[in-house]
Amino acid sequence: MVEELVIGVVAAASGFVVYTTAAAKVIKQFERGVVFRLGRLHGGIRGPGFTMIVPMVDRLHKVNMQIVTMPVPAQEGITRDNVTVRVDAVVYFKVVEAADALIEVEDYRFAVSQMAQTSLRSIIGKSDLDDLLSNREKLNQGLELMIDSPAMGWGVQIDRVEIKDVSLPEAMKRSMARQAEADRERRARVINADAELQASKKLAEAAGVMSQEPAALQLRLLQTVVAVAAEKNSTLVLPFPVELLRFLERSAQPPGRTGPEDEAHQAPPVAGEPAPPQVGPGTAAEVELPVPPESAVSPPFAEPDPELPEGRAPRLRRLPPAV
Repeated sequence: MVEELVIGVVAAASGFVVYTTAAAKVIKQFERGVVFRLGRLHGGIRGPGFTMIVPMVDRLHKVNMQIVTMPVPAQEGITRDNVTVRVDAVVYFKVVEAADALIEVEDYRFAVSQMAQTSLRSIIGKSDLDDLLSNREKLNQGLELMIDSPAMGWGVQIDRVEIKDVSLPEAMKRSMARQAEADRERRARVINADAELQASKKLAEAAGVMSQEPAALQLRLLQTVVAVAAEKNSTLVLPFPVELLRFLERSAQPPGRTGPEDEAHQAPPVAGEPAPPQVGPGTAAEVELPVPPESAVSPPFAEPDPELPEGRAPRLRRLPPAV
Protein backbone atom coordinates (compact mmCIF):
# COMPACT_ATOMS: atom_id res chain seq x y z
CA MET A 1 0.00 0.00 0.00
CA VAL A 2 2.75 2.38 0.89
CA GLU A 3 4.65 1.46 -2.22
CA GLU A 4 1.63 2.18 -4.40
CA LEU A 5 1.20 5.55 -2.68
CA VAL A 6 4.82 6.40 -3.23
CA ILE A 7 4.62 5.40 -6.87
CA GLY A 8 1.50 7.57 -7.35
CA VAL A 9 3.15 10.56 -5.74
CA VAL A 10 6.22 10.16 -7.90
CA ALA A 11 4.10 9.80 -11.04
CA ALA A 12 2.07 12.89 -10.16
CA ALA A 13 5.22 14.87 -9.49
CA SER A 14 6.71 13.71 -12.76
CA GLY A 15 3.54 14.64 -14.65
CA PHE A 16 3.50 18.03 -12.99
CA VAL A 17 7.10 18.62 -13.97
CA VAL A 18 6.42 17.57 -17.55
CA TYR A 19 3.31 19.74 -17.70
CA THR A 20 5.10 22.73 -16.25
CA THR A 21 7.99 22.26 -18.65
CA ALA A 22 5.63 22.13 -21.62
CA ALA A 23 3.51 25.05 -20.45
CA ALA A 24 6.29 27.39 -19.39
CA LYS A 25 7.61 29.71 -22.10
CA VAL A 26 10.19 32.50 -22.03
CA ILE A 27 9.90 35.46 -24.39
CA LYS A 28 12.98 37.60 -25.03
CA GLN A 29 13.07 41.37 -24.71
CA PHE A 30 13.05 42.02 -28.49
CA GLU A 31 10.24 39.49 -29.13
CA ARG A 32 6.48 39.40 -28.71
CA GLY A 33 4.34 36.28 -28.25
CA VAL A 34 1.09 35.49 -30.05
CA VAL A 35 -0.98 32.57 -28.67
CA PHE A 36 -3.32 30.52 -30.83
CA ARG A 37 -5.73 28.26 -28.93
CA LEU A 38 -7.17 25.55 -31.12
CA GLY A 39 -6.29 27.66 -34.17
CA ARG A 40 -7.84 30.88 -32.95
CA LEU A 41 -6.12 33.96 -31.63
CA HIS A 42 -6.31 33.86 -27.87
CA GLY A 43 -5.83 36.86 -25.66
CA GLY A 44 -3.49 39.71 -26.35
CA ILE A 45 0.11 39.97 -27.23
CA ARG A 46 2.40 38.34 -24.68
CA GLY A 47 5.22 40.61 -23.56
CA PRO A 48 8.82 39.67 -22.80
CA GLY A 49 9.51 37.43 -19.81
CA PHE A 50 7.97 34.22 -18.39
CA THR A 51 4.53 33.10 -19.58
CA MET A 52 2.37 29.98 -19.41
CA ILE A 53 0.27 28.25 -22.04
CA VAL A 54 -1.89 25.16 -22.05
CA PRO A 55 0.09 22.31 -23.57
CA MET A 56 -1.46 20.46 -26.48
CA VAL A 57 -4.08 23.20 -26.76
CA ASP A 58 -2.21 26.47 -27.13
CA ARG A 59 0.54 27.25 -29.58
CA LEU A 60 2.87 30.20 -29.00
CA HIS A 61 4.46 32.08 -31.93
CA LYS A 62 7.32 34.47 -31.28
CA VAL A 63 7.72 37.49 -33.51
CA ASN A 64 10.98 39.47 -33.74
CA MET A 65 10.39 43.20 -33.30
CA GLN A 66 13.90 44.33 -34.26
CA ILE A 67 14.67 46.35 -37.37
CA VAL A 68 15.42 44.02 -40.25
CA THR A 69 17.95 44.92 -42.95
CA MET A 70 16.94 43.38 -46.25
CA PRO A 71 18.99 43.88 -49.44
CA VAL A 72 16.96 44.23 -52.60
CA PRO A 73 18.42 42.31 -55.56
CA ALA A 74 19.67 44.43 -58.45
CA GLN A 75 16.87 45.27 -60.85
CA GLU A 76 17.50 46.10 -64.50
CA GLY A 77 15.17 48.53 -66.23
CA ILE A 78 14.87 51.36 -68.73
CA THR A 79 14.57 54.92 -67.50
CA ARG A 80 12.18 57.51 -68.84
CA ASP A 81 14.89 58.85 -71.18
CA ASN A 82 15.52 55.34 -72.62
CA VAL A 83 18.72 54.44 -70.79
CA THR A 84 19.26 50.89 -69.55
CA VAL A 85 20.41 50.85 -65.91
CA ARG A 86 20.83 48.31 -63.14
CA VAL A 87 19.85 49.50 -59.65
CA ASP A 88 20.04 47.78 -56.29
CA ALA A 89 18.76 49.03 -52.92
CA VAL A 90 18.36 48.12 -49.26
CA VAL A 91 15.22 48.22 -47.09
CA TYR A 92 15.03 48.74 -43.33
CA PHE A 93 11.73 47.65 -41.72
CA LYS A 94 10.32 46.32 -38.46
CA VAL A 95 7.14 44.65 -37.19
CA VAL A 96 4.82 46.91 -35.19
CA GLU A 97 1.82 44.58 -34.96
CA ALA A 98 2.84 40.99 -34.20
CA ALA A 99 -0.66 39.56 -34.66
CA ASP A 100 -1.15 41.16 -38.08
CA ALA A 101 2.29 40.02 -39.22
CA LEU A 102 1.21 36.41 -38.55
CA ILE A 103 -2.44 36.58 -39.62
CA GLU A 104 -2.59 39.02 -42.54
CA VAL A 105 0.34 37.64 -44.54
CA GLU A 106 1.91 34.21 -44.80
CA ASP A 107 5.54 35.38 -44.79
CA TYR A 108 5.97 39.08 -44.19
CA ARG A 109 9.71 39.02 -45.01
CA PHE A 110 9.15 37.53 -48.47
CA ALA A 111 6.21 39.88 -49.07
CA VAL A 112 8.28 42.94 -48.22
CA SER A 113 11.11 41.71 -50.47
CA GLN A 114 8.84 41.24 -53.49
CA MET A 115 7.12 44.57 -52.92
CA ALA A 116 10.52 46.29 -52.75
CA GLN A 117 11.62 44.77 -56.05
CA THR A 118 8.47 45.76 -57.94
CA SER A 119 8.52 49.25 -56.46
CA LEU A 120 12.17 49.67 -57.45
CA ARG A 121 11.39 48.73 -61.05
CA SER A 122 8.51 51.19 -61.09
CA ILE A 123 10.75 53.98 -59.78
CA ILE A 124 13.34 53.24 -62.48
CA GLY A 125 10.74 53.53 -65.24
CA LYS A 126 9.36 56.82 -63.92
CA SER A 127 12.69 58.56 -63.37
CA ASP A 128 15.36 60.06 -65.60
CA LEU A 129 18.99 59.08 -65.50
CA ASP A 130 19.98 62.43 -63.98
CA ASP A 131 17.49 61.89 -61.14
CA LEU A 132 18.93 58.45 -60.39
CA LEU A 133 22.43 59.86 -60.22
CA SER A 134 21.90 63.18 -58.44
CA ASN A 135 18.44 63.28 -56.84
CA ARG A 136 18.43 60.05 -54.86
CA GLU A 137 16.86 61.44 -51.71
CA LYS A 138 13.63 62.20 -53.53
CA LEU A 139 13.61 58.77 -55.12
CA ASN A 140 14.26 57.13 -51.75
CA GLN A 141 11.25 58.89 -50.27
CA GLY A 142 9.03 57.85 -53.17
CA LEU A 143 10.25 54.26 -52.94
CA GLU A 144 9.64 54.20 -49.19
CA LEU A 145 6.10 55.47 -49.67
CA MET A 146 5.35 52.86 -52.33
CA ILE A 147 6.52 49.98 -50.10
CA ASP A 148 5.05 51.31 -46.86
CA SER A 149 1.48 51.67 -48.17
CA PRO A 150 0.69 47.94 -48.46
CA ALA A 151 3.05 46.94 -45.66
CA MET A 152 1.02 48.82 -43.04
CA GLY A 153 -1.79 46.27 -43.42
CA TRP A 154 0.67 43.50 -42.64
CA GLY A 155 1.74 45.03 -39.35
CA VAL A 156 5.10 46.06 -40.85
CA GLN A 157 6.53 49.57 -40.84
CA ILE A 158 9.15 50.63 -43.43
CA ASP A 159 11.79 52.55 -41.58
CA ARG A 160 14.08 53.55 -44.45
CA VAL A 161 14.85 52.73 -48.08
CA GLU A 162 18.17 53.55 -49.74
CA ILE A 163 19.35 53.12 -53.35
CA LYS A 164 22.85 51.68 -53.09
CA ASP A 165 24.27 51.66 -56.59
CA VAL A 166 23.32 52.55 -60.16
CA SER A 167 25.22 50.55 -62.79
CA LEU A 168 25.50 52.04 -66.28
CA PRO A 169 26.69 50.48 -69.55
CA GLU A 170 30.29 51.14 -70.53
CA ALA A 171 29.25 53.09 -73.62
CA MET A 172 27.10 55.39 -71.48
CA LYS A 173 29.98 55.91 -69.04
CA ARG A 174 32.28 56.96 -71.89
CA SER A 175 29.62 59.31 -73.28
CA MET A 176 29.12 60.94 -69.89
CA ALA A 177 32.88 61.32 -69.48
CA ARG A 178 33.15 63.06 -72.87
CA GLN A 179 30.23 65.30 -71.98
CA ALA A 180 31.81 66.29 -68.67
CA GLU A 181 35.15 66.94 -70.38
CA ALA A 182 33.51 69.11 -73.04
CA ASP A 183 31.64 71.07 -70.39
CA ARG A 184 34.82 71.70 -68.41
CA GLU A 185 36.64 72.79 -71.57
CA ARG A 186 33.80 75.15 -72.41
CA ARG A 187 33.96 76.75 -68.98
CA ALA A 188 37.73 77.07 -69.25
CA ARG A 189 37.42 78.84 -72.60
CA VAL A 190 34.78 81.20 -71.24
CA ILE A 191 36.98 82.07 -68.28
CA ASN A 192 39.99 82.57 -70.57
CA ALA A 193 37.97 84.82 -72.92
CA ASP A 194 36.69 86.86 -69.98
CA ALA A 195 40.26 87.30 -68.74
CA GLU A 196 41.38 88.41 -72.22
CA LEU A 197 38.54 90.93 -72.36
CA GLN A 198 39.47 92.43 -69.00
CA ALA A 199 43.15 92.50 -69.95
CA SER A 200 42.37 94.22 -73.27
CA LYS A 201 40.39 96.91 -71.47
CA LYS A 202 43.24 97.55 -69.09
CA LEU A 203 45.75 97.62 -71.94
CA ALA A 204 43.58 100.11 -73.83
CA GLU A 205 43.51 102.36 -70.77
CA ALA A 206 47.28 102.04 -70.36
CA ALA A 207 47.83 102.85 -74.04
CA GLY A 208 45.69 105.97 -73.70
CA VAL A 209 47.79 107.14 -70.76
CA MET A 210 51.11 106.36 -72.49
CA SER A 211 50.06 108.15 -75.68
CA GLN A 212 49.92 111.41 -73.75
CA GLU A 213 53.49 110.98 -72.45
CA PRO A 214 55.90 109.30 -74.97
CA ALA A 215 58.52 108.95 -72.24
CA ALA A 216 56.23 106.56 -70.36
CA LEU A 217 56.57 104.03 -73.20
CA GLN A 218 60.36 104.18 -72.95
CA LEU A 219 60.18 103.69 -69.16
CA ARG A 220 57.89 100.73 -69.62
CA LEU A 221 60.33 99.29 -72.14
CA LEU A 222 63.18 99.63 -69.67
CA GLN A 223 61.14 97.93 -66.96
CA THR A 224 60.44 95.02 -69.29
CA VAL A 225 64.15 94.74 -70.12
CA VAL A 226 65.05 94.65 -66.43
CA ALA A 227 62.43 91.97 -65.75
CA VAL A 228 63.67 89.77 -68.59
CA ALA A 229 67.37 90.25 -67.77
CA ALA A 230 66.84 89.18 -64.16
CA GLU A 231 66.55 85.49 -65.13
CA LYS A 232 69.92 85.47 -67.02
CA ASN A 233 68.90 82.55 -69.20
CA SER A 234 67.62 84.20 -72.38
CA THR A 235 68.85 86.33 -75.25
CA LEU A 236 67.63 89.92 -75.11
CA VAL A 237 66.95 91.84 -78.33
CA LEU A 238 66.51 95.59 -77.88
CA PRO A 239 64.18 97.32 -80.38
CA PHE A 240 65.23 100.55 -82.08
CA PRO A 241 63.20 103.72 -81.70
CA VAL A 242 60.88 104.55 -84.56
CA GLU A 243 62.63 107.87 -85.25
CA LEU A 244 65.95 106.11 -85.79
CA LEU A 245 64.40 103.68 -88.25
CA ARG A 246 62.92 106.56 -90.26
CA PHE A 247 66.32 108.32 -90.40
CA LEU A 248 67.98 105.14 -91.68
CA GLU A 249 65.27 104.75 -94.30
CA ARG A 250 65.83 108.28 -95.63
CA SER A 251 69.59 107.82 -95.73
CA ALA A 252 69.26 104.52 -97.65
CA GLN A 253 67.60 106.16 -100.70
CA PRO A 254 69.69 106.05 -104.01
CA PRO A 255 71.45 109.33 -104.95
CA GLY A 256 69.93 109.49 -108.46
CA ARG A 257 66.40 109.53 -107.10
CA THR A 258 65.18 113.08 -106.74
CA GLY A 259 62.07 114.35 -105.31
CA PRO A 260 59.86 117.21 -106.46
CA GLU A 261 61.87 119.65 -104.46
CA ASP A 262 65.10 118.81 -106.34
CA GLU A 263 63.72 119.44 -109.87
CA ALA A 264 63.96 123.23 -109.40
CA HIS A 265 67.74 122.97 -108.72
CA GLN A 266 68.61 121.03 -111.93
CA ALA A 267 71.18 122.73 -114.22
CA PRO A 268 69.93 124.20 -117.54
CA PRO A 269 71.02 122.54 -120.82
CA VAL A 270 74.24 123.70 -122.53
CA ALA A 271 73.91 125.78 -125.73
CA GLY A 272 74.40 123.78 -128.91
CA GLU A 273 73.44 120.43 -127.35
CA PRO A 274 70.08 118.89 -127.93
CA ALA A 275 67.82 119.11 -124.98
CA PRO A 276 66.94 115.79 -123.37
CA PRO A 277 63.51 114.54 -124.23
CA GLN A 278 60.81 115.46 -121.83
CA VAL A 279 58.93 112.39 -120.77
CA GLY A 280 55.71 113.07 -119.08
CA PRO A 281 53.57 110.72 -117.08
CA GLY A 282 51.34 110.00 -120.09
CA THR A 283 53.88 110.10 -123.05
CA ALA A 284 56.36 107.61 -124.42
CA ALA A 285 59.97 108.55 -125.28
CA GLU A 286 61.45 107.78 -128.71
CA VAL A 287 64.95 106.30 -128.47
CA GLU A 288 67.05 105.42 -131.56
CA LEU A 289 69.11 102.28 -131.11
CA PRO A 290 72.09 101.40 -133.43
CA VAL A 291 71.35 98.68 -135.95
CA PRO A 292 74.11 96.06 -136.50
CA PRO A 293 75.28 95.30 -140.13
CA GLU A 294 73.50 92.62 -142.01
CA SER A 295 76.62 90.47 -142.23
CA ALA A 296 76.93 90.33 -138.47
CA VAL A 297 73.55 88.68 -138.16
CA SER A 298 73.19 85.18 -139.46
CA PRO A 299 69.99 83.31 -139.40
CA PRO A 300 70.15 80.30 -137.16
CA PHE A 301 68.54 78.10 -139.80
CA ALA A 302 68.78 77.87 -143.57
CA GLU A 303 66.21 77.02 -146.13
CA PRO A 304 64.84 73.46 -146.20
CA ASP A 305 66.62 70.84 -148.32
CA PRO A 306 64.99 70.71 -151.81
CA GLU A 307 66.15 67.12 -152.46
CA LEU A 308 63.74 65.61 -149.91
CA PRO A 309 61.06 63.35 -151.38
CA GLU A 310 57.48 64.44 -151.47
CA GLY A 311 55.26 63.68 -148.52
CA ARG A 312 58.07 63.94 -146.02
CA ALA A 313 58.49 66.78 -143.59
CA PRO A 314 61.38 69.08 -144.48
CA ARG A 315 64.46 68.89 -142.35
CA LEU A 316 66.22 72.08 -141.48
CA ARG A 317 69.98 72.33 -141.60
CA ARG A 318 71.96 74.48 -139.28
CA LEU A 319 74.35 76.86 -141.00
CA PRO A 320 77.73 77.88 -139.58
CA PRO A 321 77.91 81.35 -138.17
CA ALA A 322 79.10 84.10 -140.48
CA VAL A 323 82.61 85.41 -140.05
